[in-house]
Formats: sequence, structure tokens, C-alpha cells
Amino acid sequence: MANHDPPRPHHTTPPTEDDIIELAEQALASIPEALRAHIKGVGIRVEDLADDEILATMGIESPYDLTGLYHGTPLGARSVADIARPPDLIFLYRFAILLEWIETGDDLADLVRTVLIHEIAHHFGFSDDEIDRLEQE
Repeated sequence: MANHDPPRPHHTTPPTEDDIIELAEQALASIPEALRAHIKGVGIRVEDLADDEILATMGIESPYDLTGLYHGTPLGARSVADIARPPDLIFLYRFAILLEWIETGDDLADLVRTVLIHEIAHHFGFSDDEIDRLEQE
């Protein structure tokens, strides 16, 4: 059976912010429409590393240990009585993702997809423990 997936880029220099955004957009496009409908309006932002305030809040010492972060109100915690709130955002931290890519040898597109789906799960209200259990199954 022939593989009809588009060829994945072979990077000879570190992937840029735009490269990570493109991989994230491809990952989003591969999510079933029934789920994608629930994440409309969630922004994706790529930054090199999480800032000190986020790391301190999360109790993380090294910025290279945080590849992504969901910032917003999970769907299950919302109410029609809510006041206006800032838009939900998923942050992808490029340097941390690239370090994991180098250390593991995983495909970069698969790694970005995994991080993105993990953060989307937080949008749906899953805890890290619940996500870990689902990933083990």
C-alpha cells in the first residue's frame, strides 16, 4: 500500500516559529471535526520559552521542561453567567520542543501534535493525570 502522506521537511537548521506554527496547523487539521468545533476560537501562540512567572506559578525550575501550556477556562468550568474573559490560548514553547526532539529523535511533526493535543485536552478540562492515563491506554 502506498503512503499518501505529504513528505515531511528535513530540517538542516532549527525550525523557526513559523515552522512550528505550520506543524501545529497541520495537527489541528487532522483532528476530527466533531472535536475541532469545540476548539474554535482557541489561539495558538509559539514562544521560545515560558517566562519566569509561568515557571514559578507551575513550580517548574527549567524552562526546557515545559513544551506547552493551555491558558484559559476549560469548557466544563464555563458558565453563561461568566463575565467577558480573555481568549483561550495554547502556548507552544519552541526551544523546549526542539530540545525534546533532539533528545528523543521523535518526528518533529508528531511531537508538536502530541504537545498540542495534550494542551487541547486541558481545554476540555482533563488534568495532567487523566491525560497521562489516556496516553498509557
